[in-house]
Amino acid sequence: MIKIRQATLEDLPEITTIFRDTIRAVNSKDYSEKQIDVWSSAADDHEEWKDRIENLYFLVAEFKNEIAGFAYLKDGFYLDGIFVHKDFQRRTIASKLLRIMESRAAVNGFDMLKSDISITAFPFFDSHYYEVEKRQKKNYKGLAFDNILVYREL
Repeated sequence: MIKIRQATLEDLPEITTIFRDTIRAVNSKDYSEKQIDVWSSAADDHEEWKDRIENLYFLVAEFKNEIAGFAYLKDGFYLDGIFVHKDFQRRTIASKLLRIMESRAAVNGFDMLKSDISITAFPFFDSHYYEVEKRQKKNYKGLAFDNILVYREL
C-alpha cells in the first residue's frame, strides 16, 4: 500500500539519496558518465532541497515507511521533479504522484501541467498522454543535456 504525504525536512536524506541513485541507475542508459556525475551532484545542494520542501508543493510516496518516490510542483502548474527509487520502478508510484500533481495544478486554476523531462522519462510521460512542446538542450554546470518540454491539458 502506497501512502502519499507532504514532504518534511526530516525526509531530506532519503529524498536526496533517491534523487542521486535514480539518476545513476535509471538515467545512465541515456546520458554520459560525466553528465550523470554532474546531474546527480545536485543532491548535495541541501539548501536548495530544503527550499523546495519548505516552499513548493512537495509530496513523497511511502511504501512500508520507506520513501519510494517524490514529486514537486513549482508555480502551481510546473512539475519540477518526479523521481522513483530504482527498486520501485514500474509499480504505479510515479503515475499516482503525477495524477496528484495534475489535480493540484487544476485546483490552482491552471488548465495545463508542464515539465522539462529527461529523455529517459519520455516513454512514461508519453504513456500518460503528454505532448511534446519542444526538444531542447538544457545547460547545467557547463554541460548540455538533451531534454524535452512536455505538457498535458487538464
